[in-house]
Amino acid sequence: MSASDEGRVLVSTHHLERAGELREAFKGAGYEVELVTPDEDVSGGAPIELLVVTGSPASVSAQTLVRSAHADSKAPAFAIVENADAIPSLAADYVEVFSDAAHADDVVFVARSLIERRRLQALAGIVGETDAIKEALERVVQFAPVGSTVLITGESGTGKELVARGIHHLSSRRHRPFIAVNVAALSETLLESELFGHEKGAFTGAIDSRRGLFELADKGTIFLDEVGEMPLATQTKLLRVLEQREFRRVGGEDVIRVDIRIVTATNQDLKQLVAVGRFRKDLFYRLNVLHIELPPLRSRREDIPLLIDAFIRDASRRQDHRFEGISPEAMEILQDYHWPGNVRELENLVESMVVLAPGRQVLPEDIPSDVRGIAPATAALVPLGEGSSLALEDPSSQGIRPELQFIFRTLVDLRMDVDDLRKEFDAYRPPQPGTPGAVETYPVGEGRVEISARPPAGVSEESWEMEEPPEVAPGDGAVVYRSGMTMDDLERAAIAAVLVEVRGNRRKAAQMLAIGERTLYRKIKAYQIDEDEEESS
Repeated sequence: MSASDEGRVLVSTHHLERAGELREAFKGAGYEVELVTPDEDVSGGAPIELLVVTGSPASVSAQTLVRSAHADSKAPAFAIVENADAIPSLAADYVEVFSDAAHADDVVFVARSLIERRRLQALAGIVGETDAIKEALERVVQFAPVGSTVLITGESGTGKELVARGIHHLSSRRHRPFIAVNVAALSETLLESELFGHEKGAFTGAIDSRRGLFELADKGTIFLDEVGEMPLATQTKLLRVLEQREFRRVGGEDVIRVDIRIVTATNQDLKQLVAVGRFRKDLFYRLNVLHIELPPLRSRREDIPLLIDAFIRDASRRQDHRFEGISPEAMEILQDYHWPGNVRELENLVESMVVLAPGRQVLPEDIPSDVRGIAPATAALVPLGEGSSLALEDPSSQGIRPELQFIFRTLVDLRMDVDDLRKEFDAYRPPQPGTPGAVETYPVGEGRVEISARPPAGVSEESWEMEEPPEVAPGDGAVVYRSGMTMDDLERAAIAAVLVEVRGNRRKAAQMLAIGERTLYRKIKAYQIDEDEEESS
């Protein structure tokens, strides 16, 4: 998808020279850009993806432009201000505020992330503005153009299939098939036949040859939901597809080669399944090349009103019901509920309210009693359940209490932690105690982290223990921990070191640090990392 596929970027001419710089920067990034005068009517025409106000964002004409753009396309607005003290008063109208000294490329860098995220939300129907969902969407934008396997994790009902479809729609395969398969809904025999196809006479009832979903998804994307429920025998065959891009039909001899991208999802902890022998370790590492974790609804309560508004519009249109909305008291109840079924549960509840309360506002008494009541203490726990892969095979375990299930999960977690610690102790030898300047070096990506609890020879204890961010020499690639440093100091040093290594290329730096570009940009501003640190060699 090219940058100009969706809409246009508008730049106001309050500050004409600045507007010209921004227009050229946005055009260089591939966007359709228009300059608009302070009194111009921007409604009508192609959709507006972004409005950038220069010079005087608090003026009446600027506010009129913002309202017009928002009414026309609900477009976000950026502000370029001369006085940084004006930022708090503009926060309600502008999603980003830059100083007049900001480089035009930095404005485009932030704008691209915002525009791509909004396009993704429109394509996939993902609603949310909290940091947690923005981070997940930034990863989708990063992962979509490449062909690597993606593992999406999160509780049931968090929207994993929507994210998978978003990855497909933003990729070069978007005009090819997208096929979704619920692994848990099929038996082992039927699953293999569905995925790989079968030859005539391969099993009882196979009266003719049939192509599998892998063949049907050739050149496209296949989404395997609930992959944690896949039988071990099928896991082995899936591993071959991932490694060789080839397979045989059930009962067949010919090797079939396919060009597909595989996206998988699960609401289970695959590491735990590996620990108990229910999931292949090599397959886990092959699936977990790129990872997206979707937050539960209870951890992004600020998105609940936005989700409710979207579900109300959709349900009212489908049911042809006029709906007056939800009272503030009822909305407060919905925001306080813990939502064990996540977004799917909220969507179903909103649809029922649209049907049962047409033409009037929903009141607290209209909300089901279990949502109005206080959630029990065990509601936050996620029991194994009868359908879980970690449920005990003994029939007597079907009535096991949630407390015991929680203890079992905790013990499995503890075993995994102990195994990880043992591997770390085997891999690294700690510095000899009492040795001046003893330094332990740990590899991190292409660089390293050096940890020293004692000062090197010739350095006093006082200067060694000063709580100052460490210096990073150009090309050194090392982050040195000193006594008294905080995690923020280490994070700042790590970001600065990576920026030095990639010569200021923020996209490469974000990929090396495994964070979103928008997140990296925020941290650079928060830690006040100078441009000369990024561009030094």
